[in-house]
Amino acid sequence: MSADISLFDGLAWYVVFLFSTTVHEASHALAALKLGDDTAHRGGQVTLDPVPHIRREPIGMVAAPLLSYFLGGWMIGWASAPYDPVWAHRYPKRAGLMALAGPASNLALLLVAALLIRLGMAAGIFVPPESVNFDHVTSATSGGIPYLLATFASIAFSLNLLLFLFNLLPFPPLDGSSLPFLFLSHERANSYWQLLRHPGMNMFGIFIAWKIFGAIYPPLHLFAINLLYPGMHYG
Repeated sequence: MSADISLFDGLAWYVVFLFSTTVHEASHALAALKLGDDTAHRGGQVTLDPVPHIRREPIGMVAAPLLSYFLGGWMIGWASAPYDPVWAHRYPKRAGLMALAGPASNLALLLVAALLIRLGMAAGIFVPPESVNFDHVTSATSGGIPYLLATFASIAFSLNLLLFLFNLLPFPPLDGSSLPFLFLSHERANSYWQLLRHPGMNMFGIFIAWKIFGAIYPPLHLFAINLLYPGMHYG
């Protein structure tokens, strides 16, 4: 692989990462605003402009993804949207909906990427690849613009599937840990809230989630690609 291609791939990775993460956090912020908490709105995070999100988490939005790409060839990072814990404690079901807005936005972006891949195939600029991986979900029939579009679509498909699934794991501080709030009574929600806020829960939750996700993501990624290409039977 040439240095130019590596530089382009790195840029494509970062553009998709930045956009997908910004949409995720902006969705949290917008949902909170609609449900009665304007904390993130006052922080300027109800926006698709990545700058407010980068200012809040410069390590997670810039340093970590770039470092992980240069060291491992893929990107990992994080971001966050502020919320009022008093509001979340008072309205646990609203807090649960706010938390799920982020993964829902990544699911929407995943579906858009899948649609673009299918449209590219219908237009004759994409074809199913001989083999698939994280950043090679579809192949271009020629270089130039088709190759650029295939690269962006492939990364958007895989990264948003990752963000959707990982954030739904039911471990703090991931968004999925708020899912029980939608079904618990107010009293039980208060007890669960206290459990989530216990010191050390976030570190423990991330450790367990990362261990589990490393095992479940590859087969789910392959399953999603086989849904994208019926009859191809990638394995």
